[in-house]
Amino acid sequence: MATYELPELPYDYDALEPAIDQRIMELHHDKHHQGYVDGANSALEKLEGMRESGDFGDVRAVKRSLAFNLSGHVNHTVFWENMHPDGGGEPDGELADALDEHFGSYDGFTQDFSEAAKGVEGSGWGMLVYDHIADKPMVAAAENHQNQHPQGATPLLVLDVWEHAYYLQYENNRGEYVENFWDVVNWDDVAQRYDHAMQADPIPMGTH
Repeated sequence: MATYELPELPYDYDALEPAIDQRIMELHHDKHHQGYVDGANSALEKLEGMRESGDFGDVRAVKRSLAFNLSGHVNHTVFWENMHPDGGGEPDGELADALDEHFGSYDGFTQDFSEAAKGVEGSGWGMLVYDHIADKPMVAAAENHQNQHPQGATPLLVLDVWEHAYYLQYENNRGEYVENFWDVVNWDDVAQRYDHAMQADPIPMGTH
């Protein structure tokens, strides 16, 4: 039994058009995300084989593969839920208050997030995460799926800026893709993730 499984999309492939077209969603979900799921499961199987045989000669590469593929699986799972055909607009409630407090305004937050996403070197993600040590949201950028991402932070809103996420539709215009992303953001999902993150305490108090 595989440990990780590909989640179903919470909407049809064409539901996010015109922001993200149907063919991109088909390839992105069915091929790329499935590839990360398969990669993570394969790494777990290899690690189990190493433990059984006692031969850990390739453990470094396998651990690296697990971190890469499992992070890709987590990020994509959040990404699909972060979007909705009826998305867009602005958040309200405690999430809106937090963005105002920590980024100056909603516009200040979207500019910070957009520039982080546009500025990723090569492949990666723009991310709004909850920093449990400072107890506040912060914008981060991840290279690949996991590099440069702060440890112990919970993803709230993520944007995939790997070329496979936009190139068929936007070609090399990553900036237009990033700007159109705001038209499909599911703020209800982001707010729920923020609420859950605030109530969690995964970091020992001694590190605060």
